[in-house]
Amino acid sequence: MTDALSYFTAKLEHETDASDVYDAQRSGDRFVFVDVRSDEAWAQGHAVGAVHLPHREIAARAADEIDRDLDVVVYCWSPGCNGGTRAAIEFAKLGYRVREMIGGFEYWAREGYPVANAHGPLPRTYDPLVALVRS
Repeated sequence: MTDALSYFTAKLEHETDASDVYDAQRSGDRFVFVDVRSDEAWAQGHAVGAVHLPHREIAARAADEIDRDLDVVVYCWSPGCNGGTRAAIEFAKLGYRVREMIGGFEYWAREGYPVANAHGPLPRTYDPLVALVRS
């Protein structure tokens, strides 16, 4: 039982999900939400409130662009992508408090949270298989 408790406690210290991130945004929690995908992916669509820092550039840019006193939440494409994990490792190496948003951009969008692209906000849609459809 102790192994399970330790494992799941540690897991939640290092992971979050789209619902919790959105709730934290709405409640005014201070953190940096980082999209770690490519420039092309960012331009196609990203979570509103996120900043863009591709995971391959974190080591070179983070210290100048990301406040070390704030928690960092990273995301990549989806559960089938390990870019968020790679980004979390890079932030951790630099001494940041970091968590990965499980489900990535895919679940952020599928759950109907605000999305924008290079031209501005996109219509909010909800996938009824993964999200409670809200009014």
